[in-house]
Amino acid sequence: MKLKTGFVCDESYFWHNTGNGALMMPIGGFIEADTHSESPETKRRVKNLLERCGMIRKLQSIHPRSATSDEIELNHTSKYVNRVKELSDTSGGDAGELAIVGKGSYEIAMLSAGGAITAVDAVMGGEVENAYALTRPPGHHAEKELGLGFCLFNNVAIAAKYAREKYGLKRIMIIDWDVHHGNGTESAFYSDPEVLFISLHQEFTFPAGRGALEDIGEGDGRGYNVNIPLPAGTGNAGYFNALDKIVVPIAEQFKPELILISAGQDPGKFDPLGRMLVSADGFGEMASVVKKIAERHCNGKLIAIHEGGYSAAYVPFCTLRIIESLSGVNSEVEDPFKTGVSEPPMYSNQKEAVEKVVKTHSQFWELAGSYHTYL
Repeated sequence: MKLKTGFVCDESYFWHNTGNGALMMPIGGFIEADTHSESPETKRRVKNLLERCGMIRKLQSIHPRSATSDEIELNHTSKYVNRVKELSDTSGGDAGELAIVGKGSYEIAMLSAGGAITAVDAVMGGEVENAYALTRPPGHHAEKELGLGFCLFNNVAIAAKYAREKYGLKRIMIIDWDVHHGNGTESAFYSDPEVLFISLHQEFTFPAGRGALEDIGEGDGRGYNVNIPLPAGTGNAGYFNALDKIVVPIAEQFKPELILISAGQDPGKFDPLGRMLVSADGFGEMASVVKKIAERHCNGKLIAIHEGGYSAAYVPFCTLRIIESLSGVNSEVEDPFKTGVSEPPMYSNQKEAVEKVVKTHSQFWELAGSYHTYL
């Protein structure tokens, strides 16, 4: 029997070494050594939870292959790729800004990008209906010639360009719900009408100066870049409203042939690098909405590629809920952090933020309707 949801992971992903740090900063001066935010634990504990609750046995294991240099260079210059390799082969260093390369990180980053590619092949080849790729290092901040924000190679952009080149797709939708703006992915497709990029992120956060709602694409790509900057403190209700008023109606008109999610669970309510209040159940509901879009337009072809998420204790439960939604399997694991924490309402500033995006993009898309049936 074909299992519905694929799961991409490899022990090597947990061996990418970002060294000591404090939150997102390197140590030194008055910054005392601590565990770096992009440590293996936030992702290793996802896999541990999947194994502990038995969910991993209900998924189709997909073994990643390494991306080739040509595949990486679909999105990055050979000069930048060579720089990452040189740092990896020697003593390591920074491939740009806060993009740490440890010894051996090049090979792991090639396998991370390759994991996203392997997931594309599994979904497009009918091996599975959808997939979750627990890859590391993450990718959505990585620019063509620059690593940024823990990201070395842009896994989701490479996967989208690979899918287009190999399978001849003309309409790929990327939804990025990481708390930080997916600047590298935006740059990769800013003038491209064949890739619709929608980023839901906390306003005025990393990277500085990116993710403004006025950044709508250029040339033929105008209207195909949709930024949804949300105020700090936005929880489930605010995210659902953005999906209902913007993401779903645009998807209805774009009619994607493949959907990719940059799945950063750092909008979670306990994340140290975000100020959002999404719960584990909220992530599950968001995944359910996107899955319904995929089922309606592209026979369920959907791949979630892991990005950020820095609460080692909470990210596993957020990711479990996403995988439950993709697979349709209930793990029966309760959210242990639910006790004593109420769900915040949607405040007026969150509604206004969504209304501004609707106004900005109404010149390109019909956004007058509502799609509550998806929620």
